Amino acid sequence: MGDRFLFVGLGNPGLRYAGNRHNVGFMVLEHLAGAAGIAITRSKFKGLYGTGDFDGQSLVLLEPQTFMNLSGQAVSQARSFFDVEPARILVIHDELDLPFGTLRLKMGGGHAGHNGLRSIMAELGTGDFARLRVGIGRPLKGEVVDFVLQDFAADQKPWLGDLLERGTAALRLALQQGVAKAMNTVNQEPKKA
Repeated sequence: MGDRFLFVGLGNPGLRYAGNRHNVGFMVLEHLAGAAGIAITRSKFKGLYGTGDFDGQSLVLLEPQTFMNLSGQAVSQARSFFDVEPARILVIHDELDLPFGTLRLKMGGGHAGHNGLRSIMAELGTGDFARLRVGIGRPLKGEVVDFVLQDFAADQKPWLGDLLERGTAALRLALQQGVAKAMNTVNQEPKKA
C-alpha cells in the first residue's frame, strides 16, 4: 500500500445541491483544496479529484459525482487506483446528531443511517476509515430528507466561513499528527455557532 492519504468530501453533484446541508462535505474539502493549492478538476472514478502535496503529505482529494447513496463506488475505485489502505482514507460528511457548527474526528464506526457512509462501507467491506463529522443539527419538525436537502438557514450562513476554516484546520491536524492524536484537540473544541 502507498503512503498517500485519500480525503473524500460527501455531497450531491450539481448546482441545485451546492448550498445544501448534505453538501457540507464538499464545502469543507473545497476549502482545504484552496488552502493546499490542489484543484479538484480531474474527472475519473465516477468523481472529481485532484492530487498534490500538503504539509509534507501526498494527498488525493475526491468528490464523488454519483449522488450520495452511491458514493462508495467512487471511493472504492480511487482507493484501488491510488493503492490507499482504508486507514488512510478520511471521509468528510454532514452529521445530524451534532449541533450546527460542531466538528468531531473519529476513526471507524458504523454509518448511523448516513447513506454515503453506508455505501462506502459496503464497497470497501469495512468501516475502518476516518471521518470528520460536521454538525448540521436536526430539524425541529419535518422530514430529515427535506432538511438535509435544504440550504443552511439564514442565521447559520454567517457562521459557514468559520466552520469551513475550522474543518480545514481539523484536517490539517489529522495530516500532521495522525487522526488519533488530532481527535484529542478537535473533539475538545466547543461548538462555535
